[in-house]
Amino acid sequence: MNIGFLGLGTMGAPMARNLLKAGFALRVWNRSRGPVDALAADGATPGATPADAARGADVLIAMLADDDTSRTVLCEGAGGGALGALPRGAIVVNMATVSLEFAREMLAQCESLGLRYVAAPVLGRVNVAEAGNLNILAAGETAVIDTVQPIFDVLGQRTWRFGDSPEQANVVKLAANFMIASAIESMSEAAALAQGHGVAGADFLDMITTAVFATPAYTGYGAAIAKEVFEPAGFKLVLGAKDVRLALLAGEAANVPMPFGTVLRDNHLDSLAHGEGQLDWAALSRVALRRAGLPKAKS
Repeated sequence: MNIGFLGLGTMGAPMARNLLKAGFALRVWNRSRGPVDALAADGATPGATPADAARGADVLIAMLADDDTSRTVLCEGAGGGALGALPRGAIVVNMATVSLEFAREMLAQCESLGLRYVAAPVLGRVNVAEAGNLNILAAGETAVIDTVQPIFDVLGQRTWRFGDSPEQANVVKLAANFMIASAIESMSEAAALAQGHGVAGADFLDMITTAVFATPAYTGYGAAIAKEVFEPAGFKLVLGAKDVRLALLAGEAANVPMPFGTVLRDNHLDSLAHGEGQLDWAALSRVALRRAGLPKAKS
């Protein structure tokens, strides 16, 4: 199975490397050249353009930042971008977190070109991607997902299937990221409350993530908040802000009120206004401290 892989960022690079280790033929492209050269040294074939990486692929995987980047890389440029370079019958697997509107747009575009489309965003940070233990949230035609399941088996510990419409996987990912943002926010406010009364925020977070919320979202982000370690970013705050905004749009489209979502949106905007967008998502904790007039967490 020949695979084209677009987007070798924080998550994409280890995912592509795992596919190489599993013996898949891989042709890769990234906007910056460094990750391409690193994977080429491991046996991948570099693509000069997105279309070059897609040409002749049985499966094209996209792991790009957002709707606009995905649209530019996949659909624009000479010959219709990467999609235009694929042979009819090829499968497009979009593993990025995108809007429901874009998912529908991609499905229509692929169908018009005789391509098959699957949405398969992932849950897990960089270390999880490196270990091949991602949770993959998939939606699309059953037979198409079955075809790419060997790829998912390399990248993740489990594939969760959520329906025949690709956008269903995307709404699940947005809902999950909404809950992660909520966890970060609740830990941030609770730690600030404890700190406001003379208790070290780090001590509170150590207790709560051990005794009550001993799950990856809490333990991982809780440790980052407690230690104020926000670089290098495992997942950038600006991307978290994007996902909260997309979750609110998805809620509006289905008449689902999300009142806490508006709080999260505004707190992300506060953080972005303070120049924290390129830090790890856990840096959202600084908002609660600023509003309380507190210094960084005490250890």
